[in-house]
Amino acid sequence: MFAVSVARARILRRAFALPPRHLLPFQPPRRHTTATALPSSDTVRIEPTRLLSDIPQSGFVNLEPGEGLLFFDNVYPVVSAFLDVKFILMRLDHMSVAEKLLRYSLPKDFPVEIKQVIPRIKDGGAFVKFMQPANMTAHQVEKRMQELLETKTVRPWFNPFGRMRCFLVEGRPWLEDLHRFPAARLKVEFEGADVSSEQLYTTFRRFGRLVDIIPLPKDSKELPRYTYLHFWKIRSATAARNCLHDLAITNPEGKVTQLRILYAPVVKAHAIRKWIFDHPRIVLPIIAAIVAAVAVSVFDPIRTFFVKAHITHSLSVGSKAWGWFKEKTSSYLVIRQKPKTEAAGDLSVLWEERKANVETLKSWLLESAETFIVVQGPRGSGKRDLVLGDVLKDWKHKLVFDCEPVQERLGDANIIRATAAQVGYRPVFGWLNSINSWIDLAVQGTLGTAAGLSETVETQFSKILQNTGTALKQVALSERTKDDKDAILNDDEWLEAHPEKRAVVVIDNFLHRNDAVGEKIYQRLSDWAALLVQANVAHVVFMTNDVSFSKQLAKSLPDRVFRTVMLGDASPEAAKRYVLSHIQSGMSEEEKSREIEELDSSIDQLGGRLTDLEFLARRIRTGEMPTQAVSEIVKTSANEILKVYFLGDPSKRSYSKEQAWALIKMFGQHGHEQLRYNEVLLHGLFNKGGEEALQSLEQAELISIVSAEGRPWAIKPGKPVYRAAFKRLQDDKVLQAKLDSDVATELMKTETANVAKYETELTVLAQLPSRPSEISGRVSWLLKKLQTSQQKIEQYEKEIGNLKKIIQSEF
Repeated sequence: MFAVSVARARILRRAFALPPRHLLPFQPPRRHTTATALPSSDTVRIEPTRLLSDIPQSGFVNLEPGEGLLFFDNVYPVVSAFLDVKFILMRLDHMSVAEKLLRYSLPKDFPVEIKQVIPRIKDGGAFVKFMQPANMTAHQVEKRMQELLETKTVRPWFNPFGRMRCFLVEGRPWLEDLHRFPAARLKVEFEGADVSSEQLYTTFRRFGRLVDIIPLPKDSKELPRYTYLHFWKIRSATAARNCLHDLAITNPEGKVTQLRILYAPVVKAHAIRKWIFDHPRIVLPIIAAIVAAVAVSVFDPIRTFFVKAHITHSLSVGSKAWGWFKEKTSSYLVIRQKPKTEAAGDLSVLWEERKANVETLKSWLLESAETFIVVQGPRGSGKRDLVLGDVLKDWKHKLVFDCEPVQERLGDANIIRATAAQVGYRPVFGWLNSINSWIDLAVQGTLGTAAGLSETVETQFSKILQNTGTALKQVALSERTKDDKDAILNDDEWLEAHPEKRAVVVIDNFLHRNDAVGEKIYQRLSDWAALLVQANVAHVVFMTNDVSFSKQLAKSLPDRVFRTVMLGDASPEAAKRYVLSHIQSGMSEEEKSREIEELDSSIDQLGGRLTDLEFLARRIRTGEMPTQAVSEIVKTSANEILKVYFLGDPSKRSYSKEQAWALIKMFGQHGHEQLRYNEVLLHGLFNKGGEEALQSLEQAELISIVSAEGRPWAIKPGKPVYRAAFKRLQDDKVLQAKLDSDVATELMKTETANVAKYETELTVLAQLPSRPSEISGRVSWLLKKLQTSQQKIEQYEKEIGNLKKIIQSEF
């Protein structure tokens, strides 16, 4: 214990830079004065080395005959813990305990001789040993001292609302220096018979107000017996312990009991902790609010800064600072440059016919219309190159949000991480939300209600978008200067007056995939985009493959007309020029003429889809002839169709493979590039739910539906190359036989169900009262329908039999 005390003293000495005597809690301050009494004041100045003394080795104060002991309270601050800050304030006190007591408390004419002063810094007081006068008892000395203190009202500097008090020590105080600290509750142990609560109250009440007295139950076998006394103030408890410890009390029965008094700390932290655990429905929402407030005040500005840097590219390697560094050091350092690759072709030849679209988009970005700009076209039609390469090539601030990598992620944390990467939002604490989810789950299992610490994907997604919107507004306003002619306008008015200063938000692959998660993401995105355009914070450009985009966007802007640019496939002339711009470099005239001759038929078969044209150009540049390259492309597309639409999991499709094959056969039978929409719905496989199946096939990009005058008008293949791929699939006899057999089987099931329905109705009619004239028409109609369905069933059975022969004889 002594080694521990020494170690703690060293820690205190280093921490508070206190002198050694101040460090030891039971030694008085260092500063003393040695002089006789001054006649000009009421101060009794004495030899402190004679009066002051440390704790006796025995731990008890030995009193000689005729000596008494007083305990002066409120001399020092009470030390309530080992590292109590109040103890540091004692270094400001340069007066000894003896000087305090004798200067402020004892007048020079006080008829008591002071023998010794023993400080009790831990208990906030001091013992004063005195020689009892012949004409006064110890209690009279106590009463006289208390009257003097009440008259003078000595108030210490560290407790200006309290005053110094004095009590006669009736017991035998134990002056310990253990690691125990005062408390307002005392544990009074009985060495002898139990003392009643009434007698304890009478004995202890003079030291201060008692809050409660809790005796040990009479049936308890715990020894020694004890009672808890809880005082209102801690100084009342310290005075009572120092004055009454080891006091002998005689009960009414004449039995003597010794009192052993110890501090019983009431740990308030435990009470607070208990209250916290007992009221989780109140505490947990408060904790969540505090965490949210800290996150908003600390991390949100950091995240907004990174989003701004992502938009302005201020932290990228290609920034102006890096350009300046390369310019200044190019003559001194050899900076390795990437080798120049061979030219990929001139895109202007492909976009020549789309210049009008480019100019239209640029003009829209210079207007303050509070609506969306939508660029719609099939996959591979060049929407991204058109918008980012031509329209926004020279626009200063732009933000591209690609929905595809966000929606392809699995798991909430991955979705949020991908979303944050799109806008430069960091830091992201995905693990923290996982921990909060576990806490919420545990709390919900315990209390029945969630704590609200975790956040859903939609909430976190909205927070990211909200920070991004704040950054976009700051970026737009950063272009504002004090010398601007519109300086008198407020921020909103200035943004409305300067559309050219706003950033452009490009949302690519909008409505990439329709599922439960995607629907929520797209709704949040469109709502956020609506806020941006309505507040004139940024221009928003949607790029989508889905033709039904207006249904989704109308939920966010129901009273606006969207500005839409529809992109289709390139014309044969533009497609030919584009491919030639790729392949003619480094070729001889003879090779060029041969390539051009074959290219015409190849382009007609391939169509004007940009991705297919690039694929064709790459294959030609590797040495393949155009016809051979197109054949490989068609073959690849046919395999893709077979894998996606026929061999995939049918549970993940909202259409049947028989419906897809029926469309493919109809394209081959008609020999046209498009089918009549309503004619397709008359097919037996599309009688029920046909429109939903066609929309699903369009979403899967097997077909595209052309609308005219507000209604579906025609059906085209999803890609131009699919026309040739459809023909190639029909050339496979075994595949055609297998799928035709499946189609006939489905149609036969439909007709069999019709036959059963007709037979059921005929049975019901047969059971009616005999009135042939009234039901003859209905019976005749049912019989005709029954005969027609039966003929179709026989026809389908015959067809299936012939197809099975092909399947059995061919590979």
